[in-house]
Amino acid sequence: EKELFLFNQGTFYRSYNKFGAHIGVKGGTAGVFFTVWAPTAKSVCVAGSFNGWRQGECCLAPLGSSGVWSAFIPGIGTGEPYKYLIETPRGELLYKADPFAFFAEVRPGTASRTADISDYLWHDEGWLKAHRAKSHFNLPMNIYEVHLGSWKQHEVMQSNEAETLASRFYTYRELSEALVPYVKDMGYTHIEIMPVMEHPFDGSWGYQVTGYYAPTSRYGKPQDFMYFIDACHNSGIGVILDWVPGHFCRDAHGLGRFVGDKLYEISDHIQWGTHIFDFGRSEVKSFLLSNALFWLDKYHIDGIRVDGVSSMLYLNYGVPDGAPRKKNSLGGEENLEAVSFLKEFNRIVGEYFPGVFTAAEESTSWPLVTYPPDKGGLGFHYKWDMGWMNDTLKYMSLGFPERSSNQKLLTFGMMYSFSENFILPLSHDEVVHGKHSLIERMPGDYWRQFAGLRLLSLYQLCRPGAKLNFMGNEFGQFIEWRFYDGLDWLLLGYETHRKHKDFIKALNILYREEPALWEINYDWRGFKWIDADNSKQSILIFMRRAEAEPDFIIAVFNFKPETYKNFRIGVPFIGKYIELINSDEQRFGGSGKVNSGMLMTHDIPMHGQKQSLEITVPPLGGALLKPFSIEYETEKSQEGVNVHW
Repeated sequence: EKELFLFNQGTFYRSYNKFGAHIGVKGGTAGVFFTVWAPTAKSVCVAGSFNGWRQGECCLAPLGSSGVWSAFIPGIGTGEPYKYLIETPRGELLYKADPFAFFAEVRPGTASRTADISDYLWHDEGWLKAHRAKSHFNLPMNIYEVHLGSWKQHEVMQSNEAETLASRFYTYRELSEALVPYVKDMGYTHIEIMPVMEHPFDGSWGYQVTGYYAPTSRYGKPQDFMYFIDACHNSGIGVILDWVPGHFCRDAHGLGRFVGDKLYEISDHIQWGTHIFDFGRSEVKSFLLSNALFWLDKYHIDGIRVDGVSSMLYLNYGVPDGAPRKKNSLGGEENLEAVSFLKEFNRIVGEYFPGVFTAAEESTSWPLVTYPPDKGGLGFHYKWDMGWMNDTLKYMSLGFPERSSNQKLLTFGMMYSFSENFILPLSHDEVVHGKHSLIERMPGDYWRQFAGLRLLSLYQLCRPGAKLNFMGNEFGQFIEWRFYDGLDWLLLGYETHRKHKDFIKALNILYREEPALWEINYDWRGFKWIDADNSKQSILIFMRRAEAEPDFIIAVFNFKPETYKNFRIGVPFIGKYIELINSDEQRFGGSGKVNSGMLMTHDIPMHGQKQSLEITVPPLGGALLKPFSIEYETEKSQEGVNVHW
């Protein structure tokens, strides 16, 4: 009764422990406990392979006035396909997949399957203990975004009139042996997985869900997905999962019109052709909030990225001009129920799983997305910086003569860079739908395209904020991403693509080794402009700093294809500096305009600094400089003696 009360109040945060299909024993007999919410149904039964899909058998009983139906049905084991047969108030019979199912048939099948997900033996206790006790804000975060079905595929011969090559998905366990070592070797810190929740249509990329509690059966069983996450953790890689609580697809076996009328939904999404969740309905909140905790609890996920937050926050998101517009109870267009839901989501994630983080894909000017609710915020830890992404890619696609008059596209983002805790995304959305791949956006000939892509990667890694790149960016895939095909791994047979991949690997490893690039990512203390105004030469120079003084890096970027020799830059301290990495190194495919050996400061003021260095600035490239030995003066001690480093 207490659990039913909490479910009806919207606060049964572990409802997955009771709802759905649970393998168990009653009175010494093995079977399955079935529980489903169907408040206006005339009757609810279970049909499946175990009873020949017959109607009128294996019926559930209503639990008082809660709207919940439940029954124990003996003789059913694991792996059995089933659906709920719901009789609506109008006498219709609907076959519906289980909203809380832990497993589902492989598409095009639409039935749920019974599954026991409690029998997997985890081996990541050390990871969970170590990483959930640390503040992720002060750790490196360099994310590799992946669509599991198209990262790599097997080629299988099919025989018909003409032999053709067809592709087959890697399984979760095969990905554990192929993808995980690759990500570790490349130096990324996290994998972000596009939604794995069960979905009927490959072309939705997982963003239109029917089974919120079931990892898609395309790649294997639930325990196989657990094995994959276990492998990530044991390789030192965090796992972020995309989550879609804003809307769901209209497929007949899904959540839509679950009892013949609206239940989970409140309205239709005009832009995406989906149903919008009813965030004001308590039982819907229990369903969704439990779902978030489910992936953290049962699958040990380290972070949740919430898709389409903008579409949740506004009642009229996607509504065309001139169409009727909705208003909330206060007269505004904000979705007050969705705002409350998001705050509650972030609160319970922090309460139940400290150390797990949440990120919002939010593309509007909604304020305080990453502020605590008690300070007027939504409570997310991170927000995708869509403004940085749009401005930067627009700038990088400009012809070289146009860049001088558009330098504000690079510098404007720093005006708001610390207003939120940002992730800088170069995601899947930027390499589809005719937008072109990243390298195809770079102007110039083949050499300049790769130089520009290396420069973009270096610039992204040095800007404040966490980093995210979609698969294929790391080796310069020319073709747009195709969800139905594997990446063009054959490109690594070409030297230029292979060298670009070598550059990204070296850059990722350097990033992890240098606290100045990530330790103070969300505060002005970690960043200082040296020269933001050299638009004529399209050069930017800034400093990144770590907590320990004087640990800092000077980053120099040249967005034009000219080389600048004997170029003077200001630095804060007297001493010797070295070049950590240069995107124009020949080993990465560059022209070799680098700064080798020790760089000595000169007592010549520059860029507001008392000292300066004379360097070679590479064409369409960047360089990172770090002090090797410097004279560093701290505050005077009580004895009046200066301390020098």
